[in-house]
Amino acid sequence: MHSLTKTALSFNGIGRRCVALNRFSETRIICRGLTCTAEHGEHENELYDVIISGGGMVGTAMACSLGLDPNLEGKKILLLEAGNKKVMDKVPDAYSTRVSSISPGSATLLSGVGAWDHIMNMRCKPYQKMQVWDACSDALITFDKENLQDEMAYIVENNIIVAALTKQLENLSDQVRVQYKSKVVKYTWPKSHQVADTIPWVQVTLANGQTLQTKLLIGADGPNSMVRKEAGIPTVKWNYDQSAVVAVLHLSEPTENNVAWQRFLPTGPIAMLPLSDTESSLVWSTSHRHAEELLQLDEESFVDSINTAFWSNENHSELVETAGSLFRTALSVLMPSAGSARQLPPSVAGIGPKSRVMFPLGMGHASEYIRHRVALIGDAAHRVHPLAGQGANLGFGDVACLTQLLSQAAFNGKDLGAMQHLLEYETERQRHNLPMMAAIDLMKRLYSTNAAPMVVLRTFGLQATNALPAMKAQIMAFASK
Repeated sequence: MHSLTKTALSFNGIGRRCVALNRFSETRIICRGLTCTAEHGEHENELYDVIISGGGMVGTAMACSLGLDPNLEGKKILLLEAGNKKVMDKVPDAYSTRVSSISPGSATLLSGVGAWDHIMNMRCKPYQKMQVWDACSDALITFDKENLQDEMAYIVENNIIVAALTKQLENLSDQVRVQYKSKVVKYTWPKSHQVADTIPWVQVTLANGQTLQTKLLIGADGPNSMVRKEAGIPTVKWNYDQSAVVAVLHLSEPTENNVAWQRFLPTGPIAMLPLSDTESSLVWSTSHRHAEELLQLDEESFVDSINTAFWSNENHSELVETAGSLFRTALSVLMPSAGSARQLPPSVAGIGPKSRVMFPLGMGHASEYIRHRVALIGDAAHRVHPLAGQGANLGFGDVACLTQLLSQAAFNGKDLGAMQHLLEYETERQRHNLPMMAAIDLMKRLYSTNAAPMVVLRTFGLQATNALPAMKAQIMAFASK
């Protein structure tokens, strides 16, 4: 029998008949004398305070964050996930190809919801330094621990993040209800101004015919968000005519491996992110055709291509070399102690079995993050190029911001779906996300050419930034939120 939390009791006198309604179900416990029977309503048309659509990293983090907030205690929260429950009783021996760079700010959020300890007990790799350099010149920029006084970020497999958050959700079963294998087929939107005989809430219809209602629907259903599309929210988006090839790399020899490496090739950036002392994760953004060719190569040829991409100077030109050398000399005179030494990345010896996959890249941004009783978070609101490793961090930032504003609304006794605090969420997050997205897009376009004037321009920019510790600290502080 269901536990009767937040139970409502009513008596109708003569038969001493009591009806108890469970907070999370339409189960009715009907007692006559000493006999009790249960009637199940299958949650039909049940009203929730918040329904989160999408149980990936960001959606599950949102459910945990709301479920743990003291001001939201007693609110009915539901997480809907179309897929199966992501459990991980044992960490797989092989690393997953899909990883995220988790910033200190995101780690703080995950720690706050109790998932970070699970992640640390499973598998993650901190790094203290990042080196970014140009394949068309000697220009480089290094971000290191001195700028941050702590780990720069952590490389974590996406499936481990989801499994850790799912495990934490199990401890929040009294606060958050979860329905897996629940595919949404229709959203019915409320009228902004109530009309007679209309439902004032968002109505969610599932593939099994079940209908639910909510005061606030949070769309965490990815870049092809059904919530966003059905709400009629316009999206500015474009494809980059690029795909990312990802793989697990075996290094030639064990190393401390605490540096994230990224080199800008004319065809797109290639990154090597640390997983352990002997393995790293590859994210190689390139043309669709080249990506397909890389997938078809035998392992030895693929490994040779990776090492060549990181080590070769075939794209250098004498003009750029001369200009860069003169500018670097001038900087050293003006700021003798500025700049940082170049390091060479580790060489690659092999790849994990069946670890090569590719996926298309693009940019997308919802013109609005909110509508009446609707809010978008994560990739449903914004999609970025992976070159800066900020996709997951932008989503976790959405979670932290929206939780704070809903918590304050609940404390003040306000309607969670009201536009007032949803507008605050939209304003605050767009203020952070748009500059980050613009910078990522500009960087991608700036480095997508080997035309000499553009190469000289970006060489000067990279060298100047590398020579200014205060500017580097500001860049990393913004990225670490």
